[in-house]
Amino acid sequence: MNFKRSDLMRCIGIFLAGFLSLNLVGQTDMEIKKDFFEGLNSEEKRVIVDKGTERPFSGEYCDHYERGTYVCKACGTPLYKSTDKFKSGCGWPSFDDEIEGAIIRVRDGSGGMIRTEITCAKCLGHLGHVFEGEMLTENNTRHCVNSISIVFQADKSPPLD
Repeated sequence: MNFKRSDLMRCIGIFLAGFLSLNLVGQTDMEIKKDFFEGLNSEEKRVIVDKGTERPFSGEYCDHYERGTYVCKACGTPLYKSTDKFKSGCGWPSFDDEIEGAIIRVRDGSGGMIRTEITCAKCLGHLGHVFEGEMLTENNTRHCVNSISIVFQADKSPPLD
């Protein structure tokens, strides 16, 4: 049986996300995570911390297609490259790939259905959900991300000589 590196990383992420551990200075993951969320407004906390969802087609990045990187709003971790963003018509920014090691996938049984939640691997902030098998892209994956959970950073062009 062949496993891709991304499958292994996904399994490790799910395993790690299920446990509360201590870091080198004795803080729990929850204490560390709390620091990332202190600067968020109430709506950002509703989505990122409380795992809410913004209204479809309301987000800043739904129809945004500049070159750059999308980072986690809570901790600044790079999550997605703009080259992996595509127009899915679902009402939220859609990506068919992530930056390696940046996303954790967790089974989500909320809302009366089984889905796969995606969170930032660093702060565990809620990003949205991932769907596979829809045949929308060659990768056959759609990360459906709340705009409020991410921040866009434009590519810096090289200086002209």
